[in-house]
Amino acid sequence: MRDRHEPDTSSIALYLTPEHDCSYLPGRLARTLFIDPTTAPDPALYQYLLNAGFRRSGDHVYRPHCSACQACVPVRLLAAEFRPRRSQRRCWRANAEKIRVQVKPPEFEQEHFELYLRYIGSRHSEGGMADADEERYLEFLTTRWCPGEFVEFRQDDRLLAVAVTDVLPDTLSAVYTFFDPELSAFSPGTFAILWQIAEARHRGLRHLYLGYWIGDCNKMNYKDRFRPLEAWDGRQWKRFGPGVSLEV
Repeated sequence: MRDRHEPDTSSIALYLTPEHDCSYLPGRLARTLFIDPTTAPDPALYQYLLNAGFRRSGDHVYRPHCSACQACVPVRLLAAEFRPRRSQRRCWRANAEKIRVQVKPPEFEQEHFELYLRYIGSRHSEGGMADADEERYLEFLTTRWCPGEFVEFRQDDRLLAVAVTDVLPDTLSAVYTFFDPELSAFSPGTFAILWQIAEARHRGLRHLYLGYWIGDCNKMNYKDRFRPLEAWDGRQWKRFGPGVSLEV
């Protein structure tokens, strides 16, 4: 019998893509499991799907389902128990007083879009979003059915970074962060995660979901530096302490 607190998932159709080249690990093939794109989950249902290792890109809710590889590990951080390491404390001290944070609705702003294009051109020029227009940009970052925020980070009038964050009943979910590539030495991505952790605590939320950790991908393994983490092994969330591998 379904728990009365769990949403009804019996009518959700699931689809599996054919094998395609992996976006993160060269030479590997990937498959993706996704829910019916015509389904519009409410926040409670999406929270349930997040808890089962799914994630969203725009309106599409998916998770990797590769037959010969389990490198993509869903991870979430326990916000109330987070203890920053020394480098993260330095990042916070260096930026907290001089960076102004403003939470905005998830809507198109030309300044955001131009920063996004600079970031993609510098960090992901080989990807499918390198030539994104305004419509594709919003389709990638926003959704019709989940409350979200575009969190601005500014120094004086200069836009440094934008963190796209979903707000759910029990958690924040870090969807995507883009920042000025000229400022990467100042760790704006790290500061954005630290701010989201602090915000989850402030709102009394239990977790910050960080998406997929991939140990052999430099663009995705930075999440291991934020502890304590829990990782989804396909059946349950498991706690991982400092120095313990996230392989599941």
